[in-house]
Amino acid sequence: MVPLVEYADRHARLGALFDRSASFSEEARRAARDVLAEVQSEGDEALLDLSERFDGVRPARLQVSEGQLAEARAGADDDLLDVIAEAAANIRRFHRRQLPQSWFAEEPGGVVLGQRVRPVERAGCYVPAGTAAYPSSLLMNAIPAQVAGVERLALCSPPQAAHDGRPHPLVLATAHLIGAEEVYAVGGAQAVGAMAYGTASVPPVDVVAGPGNAYVAAAKKDVFGRVAIDSIAGPSEVAILADGHADPEYVAADLLAQAEHDARASVVLATPSRALAEAVREEIETQVEDRARQDTIEEALGGFGALVVASAMEEATALVNELAPEHLELLTADPWQTMTRVRHAGAIFLGEGAPVPVGDYYAGPNHVLPTGGTARHASPLGVQTFLRRQSVVAYPEERLRETGARIAAFAEAEDLGAHAAAVRKRLADKPADGGSPS
Repeated sequence: MVPLVEYADRHARLGALFDRSASFSEEARRAARDVLAEVQSEGDEALLDLSERFDGVRPARLQVSEGQLAEARAGADDDLLDVIAEAAANIRRFHRRQLPQSWFAEEPGGVVLGQRVRPVERAGCYVPAGTAAYPSSLLMNAIPAQVAGVERLALCSPPQAAHDGRPHPLVLATAHLIGAEEVYAVGGAQAVGAMAYGTASVPPVDVVAGPGNAYVAAAKKDVFGRVAIDSIAGPSEVAILADGHADPEYVAADLLAQAEHDARASVVLATPSRALAEAVREEIETQVEDRARQDTIEEALGGFGALVVASAMEEATALVNELAPEHLELLTADPWQTMTRVRHAGAIFLGEGAPVPVGDYYAGPNHVLPTGGTARHASPLGVQTFLRRQSVVAYPEERLRETGARIAAFAEAEDLGAHAAAVRKRLADKPADGGSPS
């Protein structure tokens, strides 16, 4: 089960965690590249063949019709759709606050400089599948793109034999609910290839976003440059920074919640309270018996879990900053004050009323977060993922006559004579005194 670790011994226990990143086995890299090459070469036929090979079903058609989307929504549980609609509204409201503004500023000499913010024309969002449906992933990827103003949004989700070769009905119902009309029954690395390269049925996009398994992530990494991507997602992770005020039942429940994602999920408690760490360990052993994914949880706890006892809150906070976790819960007497000492985390959850699932599903912030320590330099998925910044320069001829010689001299210092000539030509054609060129 999850070990109790002294702060001084943290690296011996957490070495695998500190070294863990969104890396892939060579087998996953090769497989993803083979799939991408097949999609690029064979297009729709490759998508159908690969679906049959990996998903066990050959869709009758790749694009889900508007009627099928409406049918899925009509067949969904009304109460659940109400919850999804509430979550969608919260997510939309949060992401609207992220929208940056274009701006223009007048400088001396009549110069106008500015920044123009524009959405990409097309975006593709991947919605994973497996033993369950993930409408929350659809909301977290599609809504920021819609808020950004993306003109055309394509959703890809794996076809399922149990549903006549269509994606899961709840995914389709959610797509219809938020007005996402372009949905394709294609999954895995082949979906990434379809969105990046385009096929007869799936037009190419400018940005590919969305989580997936190692093959999806490897494919996203391979197409980066041809298209933009949101991130390379690794295994999920949570760190809990807690003092003696924390409830061990809550801490244990929150660690188990993250451990059920997969066997490589990372769960770490950092605390100066040995009594809390010991109580949490006992709670974990009790609560895990009631969890459906007990085998997965126990493998994650044994491989990438730790209850770290520090000598003081400063040490515990230092560990959290070293980890730069995807999710960080602050279960302290004054979480707002504690947060002032936190430098690195993908998302921060303050207090007992804000366990990670609140953010994963409902509150509004995005649950697509940087993993593997990349929270040191990366941010959650948001509207910025689907926006571009364009610099704007308006430079009057009079100002160019005043500064052109200096600009040309700078270009010549870098041995770029043609750059300098482009400026000097204008100076020769329009002398500073406004007279005719000699």
